[in-house]
Amino acid sequence: MVDIDYYEILEVDRNASFEEIKKAYRKLALKYHPDRNPGNKEAEEKFKLINEAYQVLSDEEKRALYDRYGKQGLENQGFSGFEHSSYDDIMDFFESVFGQAFGGGFGTHRSRRRQEKYPLDISLEIEISFEEALFGTQKEIEYSYKVPCEACSGTGAKGGRLSTCPECHGRGQIYYRQGFMTFSQTCPRCGGSGESATERCEECGGKGFATKRETIKINIPEGINSDNRIRVQARGNLSPSGLRGDLYIYVHVKEDDHFVRYNDDIYMEVPIFFTQAALGETITIPTPRGERELKLHPGTTDKEQFVFKGEGFKNINTGRYGDLIVQVKLIFPKKLTQQQRELLEKLQESFGVESKPHEERFSGIFEKVKKWFSHKD
Repeated sequence: MVDIDYYEILEVDRNASFEEIKKAYRKLALKYHPDRNPGNKEAEEKFKLINEAYQVLSDEEKRALYDRYGKQGLENQGFSGFEHSSYDDIMDFFESVFGQAFGGGFGTHRSRRRQEKYPLDISLEIEISFEEALFGTQKEIEYSYKVPCEACSGTGAKGGRLSTCPECHGRGQIYYRQGFMTFSQTCPRCGGSGESATERCEECGGKGFATKRETIKINIPEGINSDNRIRVQARGNLSPSGLRGDLYIYVHVKEDDHFVRYNDDIYMEVPIFFTQAALGETITIPTPRGERELKLHPGTTDKEQFVFKGEGFKNINTGRYGDLIVQVKLIFPKKLTQQQRELLEKLQESFGVESKPHEERFSGIFEKVKKWFSHKD
């Protein structure tokens, strides 16, 4: 795959401001617009790339992602540019920037284009386990999507017969004045197509579509996190023109009882008896990737952390692995037998002064407080 340099396409510096990027886009989009280059496939391709570049660089979040990871980083987040988009989709984006009738009539050949009766893209949610997110998995998903009604060819009209919309008189737009200004909006009755149904289709009730069920298998990548989405091309709703939208799957990862994820790192708490910490024992612990040896050092403290490099989640953008962070939780006995108490007292005495650090720390304070009370007497 050849990585596309969006800055080079728009002929701007990588540090260019938003205004500079927009100015460059307007200049090049007008130059390579299909209406100015009829039949020129090279200009049409250039026009598509210019719009794709501006769509990324004019969006602060997409631009930051592109600057850091290139187009691959964008694709991992579900953005694929205009590579698989229709000509109408590209023109829709173009008109969202310039307006539908800028510059003396560009885009007027599209003003009567039939609007889709339903969005072509579909989104749904799935829930996966902590383990499935860590190692990746494959899921079988069953869902519903829309297809044009066969009885009316997706028009919503009985027998597919449409007539000129009485609301906009076939223009697809309705206009109204407010003071000295004139405003327009898409006709709510015909959706901008300029045509409407005289009689509703009995098969679909005028909706223009039916629903179908479909089952597909999707690969969930290793390292995916909650709120990440997976784009499955051409698995969305089907339009009367034969164009099929995309399916977007939003993933929710269930929490685990023993492991906690933070970014690409995994945290786990390991209970350690106080004598193990004092002696600096080596113990075997279960981790998400199998058993590991945890080497304590003499005097290990409560909440002390030990890091296992590369044992965390794989970052779906960079491919680098996070770490496993093991946090110690010291456990002390709640009850002691008489023999245990005597043994602990002997152990404490064997350390001498070291076993009573508070006495040395507070020796000066004891004398100070005594003087306070002596002044009161």
